[in-house]
Amino acid sequence: MIYEFPPSTAPIRQGDIFVGLPRIDLSLRRLLVVEENRENPTVIPWRELAANTEAISAIVGIAPVAAIVATQDCDNVHEKNVTLCEIREFRDVERLSKDTQATKSWVSIITRQARLNLKWFYLPPDERLGFREKMGVDFTVTLRVQRVELEELRSLRTGRLNPLADEHFRERISEFFRRYPYDEWYPLDSDELADYRRRYPDATPFEWQIPREG
Repeated sequence: MIYEFPPSTAPIRQGDIFVGLPRIDLSLRRLLVVEENRENPTVIPWRELAANTEAISAIVGIAPVAAIVATQDCDNVHEKNVTLCEIREFRDVERLSKDTQATKSWVSIITRQARLNLKWFYLPPDERLGFREKMGVDFTVTLRVQRVELEELRSLRTGRLNPLADEHFRERISEFFRRYPYDEWYPLDSDELADYRRRYPDATPFEWQIPREG
């Protein structure tokens, strides 16, 4: 498919795919803080700790996830940290594919929808990477890890994008971060918006799209 399988000694590059990396999940409303003078952790909202100038010890949730290196190659050699984007099942990343079954529909989503939705990058299944289902890179979910420590975990690298896919991946990241954010439904009239919301129910009408009484 679109993957290569470098030796474990190969340097880390953009497009490298890792499995089992830690994604930290924490609540800013209920942070479990560990204090020296208390036997049990204390639940404290982050707003009460934000002004602290010293490091805080806390208990957080950690989930092992697959992720792909987003940092450019030159920075993967010199910078302290490496940024990766989380990889999940494509049905979870692109909600339009949730109930997709027909091959024709998949082709439309993978090709046409990829040009419209800049928030993800499609990864086809490949048993050698551990991807039994269609997968997607979610550009909105990032992980930061220390470069030296990631180099020590190259055994968790299952593959990388081939040159064609890597070039596309690089452009997709650039497009995502430089895109102009706007609510695409803003120029629709009320009837058009009603049709749009059948597919995108989270679209909130603007005041000029709300029918006036009388």
